[in-house]
Amino acid sequence: MTPVMTPLTSAELTAQPALAATLLVLNNTHAAELSWLTPQAFARLIDQAWRAQRIGTADALLIALDETADYDSPNYRWFRARYDRFVYVDRIVVAQTARGQGLARMLYAQLIRDAGSAGHRRIVCEVNVDPPNPQSDSFHAALGFEPVATASIHSGAKTVRYMVRSVARSLDRSGNN
Repeated sequence: MTPVMTPLTSAELTAQPALAATLLVLNNTHAAELSWLTPQAFARLIDQAWRAQRIGTADALLIALDETADYDSPNYRWFRARYDRFVYVDRIVVAQTARGQGLARMLYAQLIRDAGSAGHRRIVCEVNVDPPNPQSDSFHAALGFEPVATASIHSGAKTVRYMVRSVARSLDRSGNN
């Protein structure tokens, strides 16, 4: 059975508190990679999202913002200071039980198509260097992301690699370069 991508809105989270709680647990289980969110911060992030998509109830989640968001993340601000049109992947996460099914690739492939249709030129993100996240490094490299800078954030508690991918670069139907 083909996984189904569903847009996610704050109205849906309000109407379905169990869904909101389940997605928040998915995020917070991976807080070292993504950052911990309160229910209020999660809802605000969804409100600001250019695209928020989930697969299944909480098999996978992607939240992306464009350059118009009012978002105080130091990583987002770094990109905003340097690029005029972009889609920033704030977080992408796949539940442990759903890994290996290509869900993250599926979410990215749709995001790239949507970004191109909307006239965005690039997709941007950051990947942890310290603490290391080699799986994310490999995944993003396979999708054509290229490193452009490294930064120490949160008073030196974390080091990230800033990455950029041109929207014009195509992916095949399976989400590969």
